[in-house]
Amino acid sequence: MSLRARQWVVAAVLGLLVTHAAAQAPTPLPPVEVIGQTPLPGSEIARDKTPANVRTLGASDFDTSKAASIPEALLIAVPSVHLNDAAGNPFQPDLQYRGFAASPVLGTPQGLAVYQNGVRVNEVFGDTVNWDLIPEKAIERASLVSGNPVFGLNALGGALSLTMKSGFTFQGAEGELRGGFFGRRAGAVQVGAERGAFAGYLAADAINDDGWRDRSPSRLRRLYFDVGARTEASEFHVAFTGASNAFGAVAATPIELLDRRWQNVFTTPQTSRNDLAMLTASADTRISDALSLQSNLYVRSFRQRHVDGNTAEFANCAPFLCLDGAILTDTGGAPIPALPAGAIPGSLDRTSTSALSFGGAMQASMSGQLLGRDNRVVFGTSVDRGNARFGASSEVGTIGSDLFVTGTGVVVAAPASGIAPVDLATTTTYTGLYVTDTLDVTAALSVTAGGRFNVAQIRLDDALGTSLDGNHRFSRLNPVIGASYKLVHGLVAYAGYSEANRAPTPTELGCADPARPCLLDNFLTADPALKQVVARTIEAGLRRDADAVRRLSGTLGLFRTDTADDIINVASAIPGRGFFQNAGTTRRQGLEASLSYRAAPWLVSAGYSLVDATFRESLILSSPNNPAAINGLIAVAPGNRIPLVPRHRFKTTVEYAASEQWTVAADLIAIGSQYLQGDASNQNPQIPAYWTVNLRTTYRVSPSVELFGLLQNAFNRRYYTYGTFFDPTLVPTLGLSDHRTLVPGAPLAVYAGVRARL
Repeated sequence: MSLRARQWVVAAVLGLLVTHAAAQAPTPLPPVEVIGQTPLPGSEIARDKTPANVRTLGASDFDTSKAASIPEALLIAVPSVHLNDAAGNPFQPDLQYRGFAASPVLGTPQGLAVYQNGVRVNEVFGDTVNWDLIPEKAIERASLVSGNPVFGLNALGGALSLTMKSGFTFQGAEGELRGGFFGRRAGAVQVGAERGAFAGYLAADAINDDGWRDRSPSRLRRLYFDVGARTEASEFHVAFTGASNAFGAVAATPIELLDRRWQNVFTTPQTSRNDLAMLTASADTRISDALSLQSNLYVRSFRQRHVDGNTAEFANCAPFLCLDGAILTDTGGAPIPALPAGAIPGSLDRTSTSALSFGGAMQASMSGQLLGRDNRVVFGTSVDRGNARFGASSEVGTIGSDLFVTGTGVVVAAPASGIAPVDLATTTTYTGLYVTDTLDVTAALSVTAGGRFNVAQIRLDDALGTSLDGNHRFSRLNPVIGASYKLVHGLVAYAGYSEANRAPTPTELGCADPARPCLLDNFLTADPALKQVVARTIEAGLRRDADAVRRLSGTLGLFRTDTADDIINVASAIPGRGFFQNAGTTRRQGLEASLSYRAAPWLVSAGYSLVDATFRESLILSSPNNPAAINGLIAVAPGNRIPLVPRHRFKTTVEYAASEQWTVAADLIAIGSQYLQGDASNQNPQIPAYWTVNLRTTYRVSPSVELFGLLQNAFNRRYYTYGTFFDPTLVPTLGLSDHRTLVPGAPLAVYAGVRARL
């Protein structure tokens, strides 16, 4: 750890401790904040009994006057969160927590579990997380939990649990209109009412955005409603989430093109469409003062369509078209004619995913005495079953002077080098049994222990042959144990150990053979078996909550997660293709610190995170477009940093209430340098560190009408959010030589809106 980092840690510890000396008299107790310890709501325990670092956000944190999406809200509020924009669209970022990702890009190794009202929303095919499908307007509370295997598969780095609003938690009507730079137009409405034992809630929004880069429009349509009923002892809800969204995902662009013009894009079209319909039913019944039962059922239909224009290494072998010397044939078995002389070859890659999933969970929460001490135990089970159909094809095309790929209408059928059509049906069944117990050993000391047993069954059925057929089964028991200790009023020390696992996804299982690579987020081939990933986490720290007198709160924590058989995505020599492989042991460790001071009219907060993510074993990896590669291979040594994980992240917010009606605020986000995807040997220049400042203001015209404004990237800083490598010779007319291809950060933009509430 550097001298500056050590100084920051010392200052944070002093800030947490010295404030206690100022209060000599007894102080009023603050309301007890509770944290969900399982995916299903209804199992909450006091925050000061939690043996891990848990961050909670309220509905106000997802206000569109602060952040345009769920990932942006988490980026501002949580020190260890970082966003990689691999898709090049602000509504589809990769969210990274402690170096583990929750991404909408199929093929990204996923390391976070995401729940909406107790339903796991990692998609059936690939465990991806499509942030655009979750209406942030309807979020009541979000908890980002680390070190808790009870949240099931993918919770390697942690889990995000979202609790949605209902008519019991929101009453009234609110409408909002906003707009601004780059053609953004948006509107939203939410309505809630409670009538005796019944309540209803509805939220809907629509967003149109032309995008600041070429050919990057977005269109979002989302709906959420909840109907609930409750009695003195029980509560029941039926909720629906629907969405129909379309994006222009422009992805990474050669750095030399960005130097010429910041809005430039590389090969297009690159479009995506997501459609969702999810229906859930949930119940919470209190059998007695000591026993309650929670349960849910759901059915989820998801459809996704991609069109991706790419470069290609097709070559004319007159009179036919070849790849690596082999003549390409179409779906009818006929050789594909050569392209016109001088034409630059390209491909239009299309994929489609249709998934239907259903399942449910049930748990019992019991409070009582054990050995004369307060004790709370929760045990439950969940079953999730999903059926998905995945199709893919690659059409021969040509790249025009505007870098737009025009198809020829001919679909490639052979050779099967990651470009032959795919029609694959998959069935996944995930079963879990879990238990967690929190015992108050003394008034100050609470001990938590538990675990979860996961079983993952994955079946692949190849509709075009047998090469993709397969049955896979993975199982593991993951324990957790930890303790929290109340040092003095408001100051808690915690420590814990946990394990979690991730089974390979159908995408990874179908694309693990280097000899038959896949289009990185698309195509599948026959494969050797992959091992499941196992993560072991230890963490410890201090946590201080504010109250009516002590207005300073903060956290200071250390963590280390070692993952065995980590799965990584490795590039192939064929443009845009790759495969998955186990990469031995990796380590993500570091510290998290935050301070917050609230005293009218000021709110000041700051957070810093050090995330040291490294490989722990020697590896030979494919990285054919890496300038430092030898024969397309790179040698990874123990201690090399994992790409796309910046070591340093710093955030600060200053908010000032100039009057009862007017508030102004500024958010600073600073992100350290990071290595490009494909540079696991750390031999190339890093993506430079960067910082941005967002300014925002709200003005209450009347008790029911509010104006707001947001200035993003106020200093118009130029920065990059993602990077990888490509072959600059594939489009010779551009005269490129630099192998780096990057996603630029959004420039200065102004947005404004009006909100009215009845």
